[in-house]
Amino acid sequence: MKFLHHSKFLLAALVLASTYSFAQKQDATPDQTLKIYRATPDKINDLVNTKLDVKFDYAKCYLYGKAWITLKPHFYATDSLTLNAKGMDIHKVAMIKNGKAEPLKFQYDSLQLKINLGKSFTRNDSYTIYIDYTSKPNELKTKGSAAISNAKGLYFINPDSSVKGKPVQIWTQGETEASSVWFPTIDHPNQKTTEEISMTVPNKYVTLSNGALISKKINKDGTRTDTWKMDKPHSPYLFMMAVGDFKIYHDKWKNTPVDYYLEPAYAPYAKQIFGKTPAMIDFYSKKLGIDYPWNKYDQIVVRDYVSGAMENTTATLHGDYVQQTPREMLDGRGEAEFTIAHELFHQWFGDYVTAESWSNISVNESFADFSETLWAEHAEGQDAGDEHNYEAMQSYLADPTAQTKDLIRFHYKDKEDVFDVVSYQKGGRILNMLRHYLGEDAFFKGLNLYLTQNALGNGEAQQLRLALEQVSGKDLNWFFNQWYYGAGNPNLTINYTWDEASKTETVYLEQTQKEDAFQLPMKIDVYVNGKKERHNYWMSSKSDSVKFTLSSKPDLVNVDAEKILLMRKTDNHTIDEYAFQYKNAQLYVDRLEAINAAAKDLKDAKAQEIILSALKDPYYGLRIKAIKALKLDDADLGKKALPEIIKIAKTDDHTLARAAAIEALAGLKDQSYMSLFKDALKNPSYAIDGAALNAIADLDETEALTLAKSLEKDSKNDLAAAIMQIYMSNGDEANFPYVIKAFGAASIQNKFQLVNGFATMLMKVNNTDYVKQGVDELKGLAVQYKVYGLDRFMKVMLTNVMNNKKTQLASADDQLKVQLNNQINYIQKNLDEIAHL
Repeated sequence: MKFLHHSKFLLAALVLASTYSFAQKQDATPDQTLKIYRATPDKINDLVNTKLDVKFDYAKCYLYGKAWITLKPHFYATDSLTLNAKGMDIHKVAMIKNGKAEPLKFQYDSLQLKINLGKSFTRNDSYTIYIDYTSKPNELKTKGSAAISNAKGLYFINPDSSVKGKPVQIWTQGETEASSVWFPTIDHPNQKTTEEISMTVPNKYVTLSNGALISKKINKDGTRTDTWKMDKPHSPYLFMMAVGDFKIYHDKWKNTPVDYYLEPAYAPYAKQIFGKTPAMIDFYSKKLGIDYPWNKYDQIVVRDYVSGAMENTTATLHGDYVQQTPREMLDGRGEAEFTIAHELFHQWFGDYVTAESWSNISVNESFADFSETLWAEHAEGQDAGDEHNYEAMQSYLADPTAQTKDLIRFHYKDKEDVFDVVSYQKGGRILNMLRHYLGEDAFFKGLNLYLTQNALGNGEAQQLRLALEQVSGKDLNWFFNQWYYGAGNPNLTINYTWDEASKTETVYLEQTQKEDAFQLPMKIDVYVNGKKERHNYWMSSKSDSVKFTLSSKPDLVNVDAEKILLMRKTDNHTIDEYAFQYKNAQLYVDRLEAINAAAKDLKDAKAQEIILSALKDPYYGLRIKAIKALKLDDADLGKKALPEIIKIAKTDDHTLARAAAIEALAGLKDQSYMSLFKDALKNPSYAIDGAALNAIADLDETEALTLAKSLEKDSKNDLAAAIMQIYMSNGDEANFPYVIKAFGAASIQNKFQLVNGFATMLMKVNNTDYVKQGVDELKGLAVQYKVYGLDRFMKVMLTNVMNNKKTQLASADDQLKVQLNNQINYIQKNLDEIAHL
């Protein structure tokens, strides 16, 4: 599963949460549930095959199901069976004998179905249970997580077509244990079963499920029954269904079908959206030495998805943010392409070999996160891979709650809690360290062995360790104990001294974290007279020093030369050394560290040299860093940098670099650049257009308001954000329909940037329907991001709006008073609901 957790998003949430005085006092008594050992569920009965026949009631949002579940005792004889079945009506339970259904006694408590089998079965026996049931997902109260906003398993989207322009869809989300909302099963990842699902749906709709579509039957009542069959075993949480109006684009890898299911409006762009998938399959197959292990690979995009994406076996389900037009893709595929890579890699790590428990989710999610870096390196080059690795590391380091959590977590409050920056971003970085420690060949041969030994079964971190040890011949207990079964990370401070008399450079290394020392194998590059010599070094204590006898004072000593260690680093280089590092060390992080150091003292000549060089860096991401680091209004540096900034704004080959340069020029508030900004508005890039419109607004609010109106028709992403900002600052109620629609469609980062202005605009709006729409939007953020404390922030936002409306009552006429009171009551109702989340 891919969830959209970025360092920028987390930091924005934390800043918002700390800005307002709504912090709740925490109970000083530790939650005892955190100390419970979360055992892997015992296997009393094993799933063998699951056959389902389902129909949908769109009016009630019910699923009417029949299940034939074949099982066998795992080892010990048993005369009972316990199935997970959440919030269902159970109509009949029977044993299938000689083709007949013989009723069985059962007990059901709305969560578990306990069945008396009527006799004892041994591990040499198999038996089939028949269950007639109704699934009622909307009547089930569930809890979500940072990865999954809720967990009701089966989702009816716009089932009554009440929302104009929104498609009618049905889709499922099984992870962690929500498949048992829509069919009875043993809903644990250490179960594997083959599958057959027959779906009866309106004939106008397309269906998708795991495996192959083996039959389609047209019914006399205007429906159609599609039957999908999965002939290799996989875990119940990976079962999926989707129903709706989708167009299918047929692609392939070798002889394996690779299909893309999209809304009709995006179908013409299917190849641009998903077209790299066959190349990804080929790359990962070769890298792992195991060809894609399933009979097909489908990807489908749905509305209102509760996470980023889900790696259902052979049929990945994506949130609608991956649907983009060619114009949107001008600014890069960004998160969407990484999500496609992430979910695909799960077909090996997660589906082919599945974590045996949620405690071991790292063997699913850390690998999928790591795969994003692999793909970036392969598709876009080393700089892109290093940037992705670095940004993921910062996501982990930025989360203050992550420092005390083990990667393999046997103690947790709720299974949903393990889907976090530790399992994803930290785990991915740990794998990248392991890759560099073992070497490329040994690491991937070890992964091949792990997958081969556990194919179509379950795996855990110890099996991964053993496979890597078997291939490499190295003991890895120290690594796994430290990084998999331990928490935190090193905080490394580095200082340097040169002794001219002895011609000795001493490097002082100190780990400043409270925890014990981390063992840190690393490369140290020493540059003397422009020549590099690499040294291997192993730090095993909290404080250490390394001496190098050299012919002359080194130009640079580059600790962690591969820039791969997961740590917070304080590297006390001089600015001259950073200038040398930028020009000679060459890795993305080497150059980034130099830019960051230069940004701290832009008056220094060497710092200016770094920034001016970085404006011409071959990688667009570092050009952007340099643009954002400098101050154009500085009389010295600004004058030197201005020609290059103007050049970037006009001609850079990357739209995001051009947009950053336009933003920098806008900061000068110089009318002489108005023509440049207006010319930029002609560019098809939303990022460039958004930056240009904001720049024009800084110079002429009235003209910007007029231009915003003219640009509404085809506006998304940064351009839509710019239009909203202008309307929120200088618009009126007539602009609110655009704002509410664009705000609802905005990325979460843009929503957080705009939410204060959005709430302020609500204060100015008198139309009660508009106010209700705005309140609903803010409440939706409170619900979806409660895990980050945003419910409390949204309470403050709504309270401010309500108090403003109360103030307006004093001067309002009778008609307006009625409207205001209706609005106040509606806001209070939603505040009460947020308080009870």
